[in-house]
Amino acid sequence: MTRVRWPRRWLLWPEWHVVLFTFLLNVPWEFLQVPLYVGMTSMPHWTAVQACMQAAAGDAVIGLTAYWVVALWQRRRGWLRRYGHKECVVFVLTGLLITVGLEWHATVITLRWTYAPVMPTLPWLGTGLMPLLQWLTLPPLILWISSRHFIGTLALMKGADCPLGYTRVIG
Repeated sequence: MTRVRWPRRWLLWPEWHVVLFTFLLNVPWEFLQVPLYVGMTSMPHWTAVQACMQAAAGDAVIGLTAYWVVALWQRRRGWLRRYGHKECVVFVLTGLLITVGLEWHATVITLRWTYAPVMPTLPWLGTGLMPLLQWLTLPPLILWISSRHFIGTLALMKGADCPLGYTRVIG
């Protein structure tokens, strides 16, 4: 049995796959939302790119938090290998709740950003519709891609002495 060396061990963490694909799928979304925020279209190019990348990194943290919420609920860190509708719904709802809270905090409390007049908002929350749609549409795709990638990584490392007992599951 071969041993997985430390530099590659992180590939066996299901969280890594969720963070990776949450970030990658949110980057284009963030760029597409630029006209919906005041001042974004007139920012210097590199400043706007940095803002979008920072937002996508924040989305990755939200995705990681949502993953951990499901893991705590399921009492199983590796739930990504086999998940169903319930896990997906809890993941999406967690992301939505965090997003609504952060958007409200940023637009009402700290005034960190402002929606452009073209951004549709929910009247009772004042939250932009696009961030909500983002966390309704992308998470199921994120989970599906992350799961496939995670399972594929485990299969490639089959026979390796890896943590969490994954060799017993796939071996």
